[in-house]
Amino acid sequence: MRRALAGLTTRGRSFVAAGATAIVCAFVLGERDLLRAGILVLVLPLLSTLAVSRTRYRLACARRLEPPRLPVGHETRVDLRLENVSRLPSGLLLVEDRVPYALGGRARFVLDRIESQGSRELGYRIRSDVRGRFRVGPLTVRLADPFGMVELVRSFSMADTLTVTPAIVPLPATRLSGAWGGGGESLARAVSAAGEDDVAPREYRHGDDLRRVHWRSTARHGELMVRREEQHFQSSGTLFLDTRRRAHWGDGPGGSFEQAVSVAASIGVHLGRTGMNLRFVTDEGEALSAAASFDGAFEGLLLEALAVARRSKGASLTPGLAALGGAPGQGREGDGLITAVFGALTAEEAHRVAATRRGAGSRLAVLLDASPAGRNGASEMSHRARIARPRVPGARGAGGRAPEPRSGDADDAPLAPEAAAGLLRAGGWRVMVVGSAAELAEAWAGAGHGRSAPRGAAGRDEPGGAPADADAGADAGKDARDEAADATGGAA
Repeated sequence: MRRALAGLTTRGRSFVAAGATAIVCAFVLGERDLLRAGILVLVLPLLSTLAVSRTRYRLACARRLEPPRLPVGHETRVDLRLENVSRLPSGLLLVEDRVPYALGGRARFVLDRIESQGSRELGYRIRSDVRGRFRVGPLTVRLADPFGMVELVRSFSMADTLTVTPAIVPLPATRLSGAWGGGGESLARAVSAAGEDDVAPREYRHGDDLRRVHWRSTARHGELMVRREEQHFQSSGTLFLDTRRRAHWGDGPGGSFEQAVSVAASIGVHLGRTGMNLRFVTDEGEALSAAASFDGAFEGLLLEALAVARRSKGASLTPGLAALGGAPGQGREGDGLITAVFGALTAEEAHRVAATRRGAGSRLAVLLDASPAGRNGASEMSHRARIARPRVPGARGAGGRAPEPRSGDADDAPLAPEAAAGLLRAGGWRVMVVGSAAELAEAWAGAGHGRSAPRGAAGRDEPGGAPADADAGADAGKDARDEAADATGGAA
């Protein structure tokens, strides 16, 4: 009863106050009619409270999200089913489903009544422009009397999870020119070599295609023998994402980190749907171990991981680059394709990435040029570094030479994307420079035909993953080193 009295609405509390005041005034003035009116006004909310508190509704709730996982910018439908499993019809019900503010706020409904053993279907849509994992629910039911005097709140404990994944950019179905996407281990032992006489047959089984009967082996063994099915190697690869806070600019969907996450998701989904045996690595190390992707299991795990990806506080790429080599005893996994998504790189980091090798596999780097100022934030940051460390006129070292840059100064200044791309190309990487995830499809198609990405003007890739002109790659690397040295304030 005390809980029910706590559920009095503003109207109910006003009636209680008015009734009590009328009764006091009736005793002071000696007015019996005022006393009767005061008692009536006071008893009405109390009777409503008693009626609501003694109500024993048994309600069942079911919720379904369709779909439970979706990319940012898309809508999902939430279907609710509220069923009255008691023997009495319900009264007025105020239904509210708790929804995070990022998904649009709470969904509220008013139900007049639900008959005994009856049900009501409710539905609404939610949309999110930010990725993440959100809790939808629980459902709250408010019981109210017909006069609006009292309101009791009852909540269900059930809640569902909605996963909002990064935006996926469809990529053209093209093979990177000259890229060896193989590597890895075969799904079964190789069973045949070149030549008709070297085919390894097996006995005929019910359902085998008669066109696969190997007649020479059949005559030799005296029973039907068929050729084994051709066994293919399971291609392997690694997807790398640079999540360091210092490597990205901006917040929200337009920031470079969100664009990098979207690029990684698009590439991972594209390669996974080709059946590649992928693993996911960040600058902090391996996040998802290698898994075959024919059944879509790895795609789901990758999108779940990227949905909650956050910027890391680490400043080094060392753990991630070490994880690119793969754990010992994984066969030829080190020969697979490396696809790396980077933000801003310093000269030292670019050299370390360029020196990273994994057997005979191809290496593809995607550099994000998504800074706020004209999508050229690395150049602007390098320019500010030059201003912060001005050159000293006339400063000469021993022998009349300009003093060497201080250790670590040149490596701290981020390079312009084109300069970092030149260093990576000089190390044998195929590089694409994109300003946003929307440019990835065009750049991917260009890389598949052996062309340079639209923003990657510092060198042209040839089939095979090597730079078309070694001198051009060396010049680009020299320019990048000169720019980094200038950032330290070295004298000309």
